[in-house]
Amino acid sequence: MFKQTSAITLMNLRSLPQRAGMSLATVLSIALVVGVLLGFLAMANGFQKTIDGTGSEDVAVILRGGSQFELNSVLSADQFRIIETAPGIAADADGQPLVSAELYVVVDGIKKDLGTEANLPMRGVGLQAPSLRGQFELTAGRMFEPGSNEIIVGEAVLDAFEGFALNQTIRLGTNDWQVVGLFSTGGTVFESELWADIGVVQNLYQRGSSLQSIRARLTSPDAITELEAFADNDPRINELDIFNEQEFYASQSGTLTTVINAVGWPLAIIMAIGAFAGAWNAMYSSVDARMREIATLRAIGFSGGAAAMGTLIESLVLAAVGGLLGAVGTYLLFNGASASTLGSGFTQVVFAFAVTGDSILAGMIMAVMIGFLGGIVPAIRSAYVPLLTVHRSE
Repeated sequence: MFKQTSAITLMNLRSLPQRAGMSLATVLSIALVVGVLLGFLAMANGFQKTIDGTGSEDVAVILRGGSQFELNSVLSADQFRIIETAPGIAADADGQPLVSAELYVVVDGIKKDLGTEANLPMRGVGLQAPSLRGQFELTAGRMFEPGSNEIIVGEAVLDAFEGFALNQTIRLGTNDWQVVGLFSTGGTVFESELWADIGVVQNLYQRGSSLQSIRARLTSPDAITELEAFADNDPRINELDIFNEQEFYASQSGTLTTVINAVGWPLAIIMAIGAFAGAWNAMYSSVDARMREIATLRAIGFSGGAAAMGTLIESLVLAAVGGLLGAVGTYLLFNGASASTLGSGFTQVVFAFAVTGDSILAGMIMAVMIGFLGGIVPAIRSAYVPLLTVHRSE
């Protein structure tokens, strides 16, 4: 049986040039299905990787109770000063509490790829903010001067948006800003932000002394329970929501990642139905073109099972080639490519597409399934080719 199947399979594959058009169409349709699926998965994986790398277990994010997002939160300067004295807060080498008052506003930027406007987050921060981002590094220029219209720009913003080169002056809304530094945070969400002095942002955006979030370095991840208990028992600052920073950002990403996957998989499945029809037609054509050959082999002792397996393997080979072509093409075109999408604060999050091994495996499984379903019925048909077909003229 094995020898017969091998012989028929080799004969089928050698005859592919005679059916080049139909075979190529099958390969390309499956490659397109796999490419679309991997493209969406690469988007979801890249966004998830960016979010998962953001935040630290020993940093607390403090918002107004029930606000959920920074953009919805409002805190007072008095609340900030009280939090500075709370238990569980770490201090720097000079004994100063590692606490950062931050203000989050939305500005317009121009995307390089489309030339369209998109929301960017500008974060007003104090000088403690970098110490609360473990991977923060100034890659060029310097830190902004307090009290000045100076900003430092995340490297992801520089890659995806126009006008943020070092030493350039850019107009955001009604204000001009001087780019004095570029920073990296190891590929996290913070690289999609602009940072400026919080006092200047409060003044220019007419926010008074209000804040939107407070970040605090904890003495340990478990110290967040001390901070929560302190906030609950102090009537001056109760009604606060306190989050572990890592969990805070992870919860923000879940919805968008689910949406990307919810679009990608159904679209790929719909396209797979078309590819399945193409594979079915191709394999039917293959069987029709080799009727006399199959009947001859049957007449000299080859089994119908061997003929069926040879046809099915041919379909699987075409599908595998299509899947591999789609995976390689998607990897070369998209892996590492920069993209941006709306994050939780209705601002752009810049991330890189990530074509992972698991995604490629999922694409190849889909390709093989298309090949199997498209080849099974033609394979059964080839097993029952009438022996008298050998006597018919071409």
